[in-house]
Amino acid sequence: MPEDSPIEMDEKERDEFLGNGGTGVLSLSTSGDDSPHSVPVSYGYDRSESTFYFRLSNGESKGDLDGRPVAFVTYGDDDERWRSVVARGHLEDVDNEDIATESLDGLDHVDIPLIDIFHAPTREVDFEFHRLVPDELTARIESEFRQE
Repeated sequence: MPEDSPIEMDEKERDEFLGNGGTGVLSLSTSGDDSPHSVPVSYGYDRSESTFYFRLSNGESKGDLDGRPVAFVTYGDDDERWRSVVARGHLEDVDNEDIATESLDGLDHVDIPLIDIFHAPTREVDFEFHRLVPDELTARIESEFRQE
């Protein structure tokens, strides 16, 4: 393996990095040749179920989100080594009666930061809650072996 290539974090390292919430970028699928719609978001993470929860404004959704394919990325550095987590799957509306009870339990385990990135005060913004149970979840950490 090249000296500067990233390595996979184990589940414990991944969960410690994600904590119970933070910020990242959510990329929503689009049709045709359009680029994905990517927006900065805050997330909550339920480590017991490896599930992400998002508080999304109606304005950033660009259409119906339930069942929509997405990719979510969060990253940062710790101890001077970068880390990243990428989750891929489909968003689920937490109000969907098939998952509502399960989602309420999951929301009890997370802390979704309220970030102010809107054109109006957050108290005036309509939000919806969605979750992502990843079909694919990768977590990488920079190798300790760097070229100096």
